[in-house]
Amino acid sequence: MMQQPPPHALAKTELAYAPYWRRAVAYVIDWVLLWAVWLLIAIGVFSVAPNDLQTIANIGPVFGAIAWAYFALLESSPARGTLGKVAFDLIVADVHGDPIGFWRASARYYLKILCWLTLGVGWLMPAFTPRKQGLHDLIAGTLVLRRVRYFVIGPDALTEPGEHWDGRRWVASIPPVANMEQR
Repeated sequence: MMQQPPPHALAKTELAYAPYWRRAVAYVIDWVLLWAVWLLIAIGVFSVAPNDLQTIANIGPVFGAIAWAYFALLESSPARGTLGKVAFDLIVADVHGDPIGFWRASARYYLKILCWLTLGVGWLMPAFTPRKQGLHDLIAGTLVLRRVRYFVIGPDALTEPGEHWDGRRWVASIPPVANMEQR
Protein backbone atom coordinates (compact mmCIF):
# COMPACT_ATOMS: atom_id res chain seq x y z
CA MET A 1 0.00 0.00 0.00
CA MET A 2 1.37 3.42 -0.98
CA GLN A 3 2.06 5.83 1.86
CA GLN A 4 0.18 9.14 1.69
CA PRO A 5 2.15 12.36 2.27
CA PRO A 6 1.29 14.48 5.32
CA PRO A 7 -1.62 16.92 4.72
CA HIS A 8 0.72 19.93 4.81
CA ALA A 9 3.01 18.46 2.12
CA LEU A 10 2.88 19.47 -1.50
CA ALA A 11 4.06 17.27 -4.37
CA LYS A 12 6.11 19.35 -6.78
CA THR A 13 7.67 18.64 -10.12
CA GLU A 14 10.51 20.73 -11.46
CA LEU A 15 12.76 20.44 -14.47
CA ALA A 16 16.54 20.12 -14.26
CA TYR A 17 19.23 19.35 -16.82
CA ALA A 18 19.40 15.63 -17.55
CA PRO A 19 22.57 13.94 -16.27
CA TYR A 20 24.84 12.41 -18.87
CA TRP A 21 24.44 8.84 -17.59
CA ARG A 22 20.62 9.01 -17.84
CA ARG A 23 20.82 10.26 -21.39
CA ALA A 24 23.32 7.55 -22.35
CA VAL A 25 21.30 4.69 -20.84
CA ALA A 26 18.08 6.03 -22.42
CA TYR A 27 19.83 6.12 -25.80
CA VAL A 28 21.02 2.53 -25.38
CA ILE A 29 17.45 1.43 -24.52
CA ASP A 30 16.15 3.16 -27.65
CA TRP A 31 18.68 1.46 -29.90
CA VAL A 32 18.10 -1.97 -28.35
CA LEU A 33 14.38 -1.55 -29.12
CA LEU A 34 15.12 -0.40 -32.67
CA TRP A 35 17.50 -3.28 -33.30
CA ALA A 36 14.84 -5.73 -32.05
CA VAL A 37 12.33 -4.30 -34.55
CA TRP A 38 14.90 -4.35 -37.33
CA LEU A 39 15.83 -7.95 -36.54
CA LEU A 40 12.19 -9.01 -36.84
CA ILE A 41 11.85 -7.19 -40.16
CA ALA A 42 15.10 -8.68 -41.49
CA ILE A 43 14.07 -12.21 -40.48
CA GLY A 44 10.75 -11.69 -42.24
CA VAL A 45 12.37 -10.36 -45.42
CA PHE A 46 15.01 -13.10 -45.55
CA SER A 47 12.42 -15.82 -44.98
CA VAL A 48 10.14 -14.50 -47.74
CA ALA A 49 12.80 -13.55 -50.31
CA PRO A 50 16.14 -15.15 -49.39
CA ASN A 51 17.72 -14.77 -52.83
CA ASP A 52 16.20 -11.47 -53.99
CA LEU A 53 19.08 -8.97 -53.74
CA GLN A 54 16.87 -5.98 -54.60
CA THR A 55 14.57 -6.72 -51.65
CA ILE A 56 17.51 -7.25 -49.31
CA ALA A 57 19.11 -3.96 -50.49
CA ASN A 58 15.90 -2.08 -49.60
CA ILE A 59 16.17 -3.07 -45.93
CA GLY A 60 18.79 -0.37 -45.17
CA PRO A 61 16.67 2.63 -46.21
CA VAL A 62 13.67 1.15 -44.39
CA PHE A 63 15.75 0.84 -41.22
CA GLY A 64 16.86 4.46 -41.57
CA ALA A 65 13.27 5.65 -42.02
CA ILE A 66 12.13 3.69 -38.96
CA ALA A 67 14.88 5.21 -36.77
CA TRP A 68 14.13 8.75 -37.97
CA ALA A 69 10.38 8.30 -37.44
CA TYR A 70 10.91 6.79 -33.99
CA PHE A 71 13.03 9.68 -32.70
CA ALA A 72 11.29 12.55 -34.52
CA LEU A 73 7.72 11.46 -33.80
CA LEU A 74 8.24 10.56 -30.15
CA GLU A 75 10.37 13.59 -29.26
CA SER A 76 7.78 15.93 -30.80
CA SER A 77 4.82 14.06 -29.26
CA PRO A 78 3.08 15.00 -26.00
CA ALA A 79 5.38 12.49 -24.24
CA ARG A 80 8.31 14.70 -25.39
CA GLY A 81 10.71 11.78 -25.47
CA THR A 82 11.46 8.32 -26.79
CA LEU A 83 10.68 5.20 -24.77
CA GLY A 84 14.17 5.25 -23.27
CA LYS A 85 13.79 8.89 -22.23
CA VAL A 86 10.32 8.29 -20.79
CA ALA A 87 11.74 5.42 -18.71
CA PHE A 88 14.13 7.90 -17.06
CA ASP A 89 11.67 10.84 -16.82
CA LEU A 90 13.57 12.79 -19.48
CA ILE A 91 11.99 15.21 -21.93
CA VAL A 92 13.28 17.05 -24.99
CA ALA A 93 12.60 20.79 -25.02
CA ASP A 94 13.73 23.95 -26.72
CA VAL A 95 16.05 26.30 -24.82
CA HIS A 96 13.03 27.89 -23.09
CA GLY A 97 11.72 24.54 -21.80
CA ASP A 98 8.87 24.41 -24.31
CA PRO A 99 8.01 21.35 -26.44
CA ILE A 100 9.72 21.00 -29.80
CA GLY A 101 7.97 20.44 -33.10
CA PHE A 102 8.38 17.65 -35.60
CA TRP A 103 10.82 19.55 -37.85
CA ARG A 104 13.10 20.51 -34.96
CA ALA A 105 13.01 16.91 -33.72
CA SER A 106 13.92 15.76 -37.24
CA ALA A 107 16.79 18.25 -37.41
CA ARG A 108 17.98 17.09 -33.98
CA TYR A 109 17.96 13.49 -35.21
CA TYR A 110 19.94 14.21 -38.38
CA LEU A 111 22.40 16.46 -36.53
CA LYS A 112 23.43 13.39 -34.51
CA ILE A 113 25.45 12.45 -37.60
CA LEU A 114 27.82 15.29 -36.67
CA CYS A 115 28.35 13.67 -33.28
CA TRP A 116 29.71 10.61 -35.05
CA LEU A 117 31.75 12.66 -37.55
CA THR A 118 33.59 14.32 -34.64
CA LEU A 119 34.79 10.85 -33.59
CA GLY A 120 32.23 10.74 -30.76
CA VAL A 121 33.17 14.08 -29.19
CA GLY A 122 29.66 15.37 -29.87
CA TRP A 123 28.26 12.53 -27.74
CA LEU A 124 30.59 13.34 -24.83
CA MET A 125 29.70 17.04 -24.75
CA PRO A 126 26.66 16.64 -22.42
CA ALA A 127 29.03 15.45 -19.70
CA PHE A 128 30.98 18.73 -19.83
CA THR A 129 28.72 21.54 -21.07
CA PRO A 130 26.88 23.69 -18.50
CA ARG A 131 23.40 22.90 -19.81
CA LYS A 132 24.24 19.25 -20.58
CA GLN A 133 23.88 19.73 -24.35
CA GLY A 134 25.39 17.52 -26.99
CA LEU A 135 26.60 18.93 -30.30
CA HIS A 136 23.24 18.11 -31.92
CA ASP A 137 21.42 19.89 -29.06
CA LEU A 138 23.56 23.02 -29.37
CA ILE A 139 22.96 23.33 -33.11
CA ALA A 140 19.24 22.41 -32.95
CA GLY A 141 18.62 24.68 -29.94
CA THR A 142 17.31 21.91 -27.70
CA LEU A 143 17.77 20.66 -24.15
CA VAL A 144 17.19 17.30 -22.54
CA LEU A 145 15.59 17.88 -19.15
CA ARG A 146 14.55 15.55 -16.37
CA ARG A 147 11.50 15.80 -14.20
CA VAL A 148 12.40 16.05 -10.53
CA ARG A 149 9.53 15.06 -8.23
CA TYR A 150 9.62 15.64 -4.48
CA PHE A 151 7.45 16.60 -1.53
CA VAL A 152 7.71 20.02 0.09
CA ILE A 153 6.63 19.88 3.71
CA GLY A 154 5.65 23.18 5.25
CA PRO A 155 5.70 26.62 3.64
CA ASP A 156 9.46 27.19 4.01
CA ALA A 157 10.74 23.76 3.09
CA LEU A 158 13.85 23.74 0.93
CA THR A 159 13.86 21.89 -2.36
CA GLU A 160 16.67 19.85 -3.79
CA PRO A 161 19.68 21.91 -4.88
CA GLY A 162 20.24 23.06 -8.42
CA GLU A 163 18.53 25.07 -11.10
CA HIS A 164 15.08 24.40 -12.47
CA TRP A 165 12.66 25.77 -15.04
CA ASP A 166 9.67 27.53 -13.42
CA GLY A 167 7.78 27.97 -16.69
CA ARG A 168 9.22 31.39 -17.49
CA ARG A 169 12.93 31.28 -16.62
CA TRP A 170 15.69 29.23 -14.97
CA VAL A 171 15.88 29.85 -11.21
CA ALA A 172 17.84 28.44 -8.28
CA SER A 173 15.96 25.86 -6.18
CA ILE A 174 17.48 26.94 -2.89
CA PRO A 175 17.14 30.54 -1.71
CA PRO A 176 20.37 32.52 -1.44
CA VAL A 177 22.30 32.24 1.83
CA ALA A 178 21.30 35.80 2.82
CA ASN A 179 17.60 34.81 2.78
CA MET A 180 18.30 31.72 4.87
CA GLU A 181 19.97 33.79 7.60
CA GLN A 182 16.83 35.90 8.01
CA ARG A 183 14.80 32.87 9.04
